[in-house]
Amino acid sequence: SICRWSYKISAGNEYLCSFARQFNPQVILNPTTIDTENAHNPNRYFKKRTDKIVIGWTGTHSTLKYLNLIEPVFDWLQNKFGEKIELQIIADREPKLKTPFRFVPWIKDTEMQDLTQFDIGLMPLPDDQWACGKCGFKALQYMALQIPTIASPVGVNTEIIQHGENGFLCNTPQEWEQQLSALIENESLRNSVGMRARKKIVEHYSVSSNSSNFLSLFS
Repeated sequence: SICRWSYKISAGNEYLCSFARQFNPQVILNPTTIDTENAHNPNRYFKKRTDKIVIGWTGTHSTLKYLNLIEPVFDWLQNKFGEKIELQIIADREPKLKTPFRFVPWIKDTEMQDLTQFDIGLMPLPDDQWACGKCGFKALQYMALQIPTIASPVGVNTEIIQHGENGFLCNTPQEWEQQLSALIENESLRNSVGMRARKKIVEHYSVSSNSSNFLSLFS
């Protein structure tokens, strides 16, 4: 009913657009937009605080459950790499994981600095309707900060990430293990994928690249 009543509809991905078009033809794809200059800019923040390879995840307590999808992968990585790596979780509530991790409480004023400590960013998702409707904010944050990202091939993630080019899309535990191992062991791969990731966000998901599209909502 809300879609039918609306003058125009702004939707964050094509999955949501397709749903809304059933009820209203005036639908504009308006993706999640990142401030790549004043906020998500890796050149504005201090260098890492540790020599370990930091594998990171950020989100709210409502999405902490998605970490359970790849918890066996964390155990596998700990057995293989030991003290070389650190799992870091930024959230508003500490997760309950059996594998060792470092919890960083989410604080607005330090969020960007905390995120830049990541060497690799994670975005596991189940393949369900709710996840398909999500707009990829985690991946966009990581990528804008030049952090190589591994995500589940669900919903808009498959549009944001070109596998092997500007990030990685992994489904099975074996795929997660393989790609994480490759990034942990290869700094030059992390750097090159991270640079291409930021380029994608600046060109397609930044404030500057989406200004005219956003303003078209009001024309």
